[in-house]
Order: sequence, then C-alpha cells, then structure tokens
Amino acid sequence: MAIADFLEPAVKDYAEQAKATYSAPIDTTKFTGRQFVAGEDPLQTQAINLAQQGVGSYSPYLQAAQTAQTAGAGALGQSAAALGGLGAYQTAAGNIATGAAGMTGPQAYQPFMSPYQTQVIDATLSEYDKQGLAGEQQIRDAAVASGNFGGGREGAQLGQYQSDRLADRAALQASMLQQGFGQANQLAQQNFQNQGNLFGMQQGLFGQQGQIGAAQQGLAGAYGNQMNQQFGLSDFARTGMGQDVSALGSLGGLRQGQQQALLSADQRAAQTGAYEPYGRLSQYGNTLTGLAGGVSGSQYQEPQAANPFQTALGTATGLAGLFGKIYG
Repeated sequence: MAIADFLEPAVKDYAEQAKATYSAPIDTTKFTGRQFVAGEDPLQTQAINLAQQGVGSYSPYLQAAQTAQTAGAGALGQSAAALGGLGAYQTAAGNIATGAAGMTGPQAYQPFMSPYQTQVIDATLSEYDKQGLAGEQQIRDAAVASGNFGGGREGAQLGQYQSDRLADRAALQASMLQQGFGQANQLAQQNFQNQGNLFGMQQGLFGQQGQIGAAQQGLAGAYGNQMNQQFGLSDFARTGMGQDVSALGSLGGLRQGQQQALLSADQRAAQTGAYEPYGRLSQYGNTLTGLAGGVSGSQYQEPQAANPFQTALGTATGLAGLFGKIYG
C-alpha cells in the first residue's frame, strides 16, 4: 500500500524510533530481583528465635512430673506394704487375747503352782511328825520315871498330845497350801495383766502401722498433686510462649507487608519506566496507521499487577497465621 506524501516523514521517523527502541535491550534488573522482596522483620526474627527456644522447653517440667510420679508410686507401694502388715499385728493381738481368756476362771492358778510345793510340804510335815514322836517319847519317859507307865494318866496325856499335834499338823499343812495357792493366784493375775499389756502393745503397733500406711498414702497424693502442677506449668509455659510467638509474628508480618507494598510500588514504577517507550511507540504507530486509512493494531498493554499492598498484606497475614498455629 502506498504511503501518502504527507505521512512519509512521520513514517520514517516512526521507523527510526522503532528501530532504536526495539534494538536497545531492557535492563530487567531495574525492576526484578531480590531487592524487591521485603526482608524478615525484626519482630518476626524475635518470634522465630522464641519459638526455637520453646522447642522442648516443657522437658524439665515433664521430667519433674515423671520424678514425682515415680516417687508417688513408691509411696503407694510402701503404703500397701504397711497396710498389708496390719494383718500380722491383728493376728498376734487375737492370739494374745485368746491366750489371756484361757487364763481366767477358778482353775487359772494351777499352771502357776510351784512344782516343788509338794516336796516342801512333805518334808515339813515329815519333820513335824519326827518332832511329834519325840514329844510322845518324852511323855512315856516321864510316866516311867513317875511310876505311871501304862497308866491312865499316861494314856490321857498321850491322847491329848496326839490330838493337839494332829490339829497343828493340819493347820500347818493348810497354811502352806494356802500360801502356795495365794502365790499361784497372784502370779496368774500378774500374767493376765501382762497378757493384757501385750495385747495393748499389739493394738498400738496395729494403729501405728495403719497411721504409717495412711501417711504414705497422703505422701503419694502429694506427689500426685506435684505431678499435676508440673504438667500445668508445662502447659502454661507453652501456652504463654505460643501467645508471644503469635503476637510477635503477627506484628512483624504486618510491618513486613507494609515494607513489601513499598518495594512493590518501587518495582512497579521501575517497570513502568522501562516499558513506557514501547507504549508510546505503539500508540504513535497506531495513530499513523489510522491516518493512512488502515486498521489500527491492538493498543499496547503494559503488564498489570495486582494491588501491591493487598498482595503483600495477604502474604504477611498468611505468615502471621502460621506463627499463630505453631503453638496452637
């Protein structure tokens, strides 16, 4: 198609500008690269460091809880052993009570009678009988000396003497038997009291053993409370740290988003400046085509980006949410 004379200078000028423009390479480093990415905000750095420090921070509390749990289990075992030993004390007390019950009644003195009592009584009565025979002989000797041997006076004296001697002998024997019975009865009573004291001691040991078992149970409960407290401290520390990490990460994300918006705006300005000659040249060419009676090409469209602040803010908000979930 022939070019009108009045458009020829303009077309030549367009051709020269197009050649110069499209021949010059675009320096993309002016609007691309890491310099347009916002760096990590100091608050985000602090949140990350705090989160790293918090990893495993619950371990001391967990170890303390496990130690308390082990100690509590040991206390429960000791309590069970103490309570299990109550049966022995109770059985011993029952045996003592049964034995003490058998030491009452009218025959309780018999086991405490001296095995030598019969020998002592027999020996004493034997000696008494010897002395009695000697007394009879004295009466007979006196009767012989007075010429009344075999007479009624001698017989009366011997009869009275023997009667008195038998009465004294019976009284002596009864006294010795009574004395032995009294001593045996006192020993039986003393033994019964001793058995009662032993029963009381066994009952006291039973009570003490029960108190030891109860004390061990209380100690086990205290260890259980300590274990729960350690678990609670672990959860509290982790929750509090998680809130700090979330807050720091959120604030740092917002500041990073603001910084990213500024860098994106600078990037957009640099990109617009780099492609501005192409847009201007495209519009110039379309105008010439229109004047020549042809159909204009599509208008040059500079690459469009989303709102830089909204894009950066969305990214920052997502990062802030990630911080919040670390300890969630």
